[in-house]
Amino acid sequence: MLEHLRALRPLWVPAGILVAAALLAWRGYSLPLTLEGLRTWGPYAALGGAAVLAFGFNRGRAFVIAATILGAFAAWQLWHTKPVYTALVVLVAMNAVLVLLYRERGARYRASYAWLALLAVEGVLMAWIGRSPERSALDFWWLRSPPTPFMGRLMLAAAFAAAVWRAWPEYRPVPIGIAGAIATFFLAAEWAGSPDAYALFMEATGIMLIVALLQESHQLAFRDQLTGLPGRRALEERLRSVGSRYVVAMVDVDHFKQFNDTHGHDIGDQVLRLVAGRLAEVHDGVAYRYGGEEFCVLFPGSDTAQAERALEAMRRSIEHYRMAVRAPDRPKQAEEGAKRRGERAPEKVLSVTVSIGLAAPSGGQPPREVLKAADEALYRAKKGGRNRVSR
Repeated sequence: MLEHLRALRPLWVPAGILVAAALLAWRGYSLPLTLEGLRTWGPYAALGGAAVLAFGFNRGRAFVIAATILGAFAAWQLWHTKPVYTALVVLVAMNAVLVLLYRERGARYRASYAWLALLAVEGVLMAWIGRSPERSALDFWWLRSPPTPFMGRLMLAAAFAAAVWRAWPEYRPVPIGIAGAIATFFLAAEWAGSPDAYALFMEATGIMLIVALLQESHQLAFRDQLTGLPGRRALEERLRSVGSRYVVAMVDVDHFKQFNDTHGHDIGDQVLRLVAGRLAEVHDGVAYRYGGEEFCVLFPGSDTAQAERALEAMRRSIEHYRMAVRAPDRPKQAEEGAKRRGERAPEKVLSVTVSIGLAAPSGGQPPREVLKAADEALYRAKKGGRNRVSR
């Protein structure tokens, strides 16, 4: 249960922003005269900032969606007419669906110029519609309000479904932020008749994308992408405030180079994920990917005996685990694999072991010295025959 809640952490911030904006709009919140400029310039700043960040971080989907919604807000400010409103809702939803159907390739690559060209063409179309407000071509029943046109609602629902599909099951901040931005834009479209509420939801859309981009940037800097564990940089930050009573353990996968040379890097990655998963469950410990096949486990507030018991239990669980290696010709479909089960040799089964060295501070040792002592203990564990815990 806790694992699922942790995985859904990126959802908390956009959900909080959306709920706060909805409550303010529902209560009829209006800006005081001294802050009136926020209604006009706030959405420009939030959405423009989101577009700039997305471009800088090379996130193509977030850039296209932020730029499209920014253009829609600008068009609504310039041409406050029903045809413009209808067109901008449909175009935002259409762009969102299109960009979510393509895989993420970044905002700064040659094919991305096609998106810029599309946005430019849509800008010209909006200007054409805005200068002639009585466009009868937009009077079909599926394009009529109130307030959001039927076609717009249908396409926004499709865009939101596509965004949820892209976000599941990894729950990364940017895909979740995009799904939240689409839902918030829909609320903005529904409240288009209220300038304060409309501006509020548009600002919330931009803020949501900015926070998602910053969250993902932080994760890339502090979390290992292969194992999902915090990285070495996160460990260094934690050691600065760990206090004086703690234990550090260095963990190394035995014969890891042999796994890679014999079975390939895919199997090596599976081994690393296996060890990382076991380390993440160590009682009272926090596991980190230190580099290569080496991990570190920090036990804040623990003594050496407590940490050694927890590490010994983890070491045994890894030793007794049997990892099946898929045969190269194994069918991907489960039904076909079941039919051929008796026709081929059984899959290889591998066993993995780890060596562990642990150390605790003595005499006011700085963390780097404790890490060095744990590394020396790890060397003794390997020299003593591997698959053991050494102090």
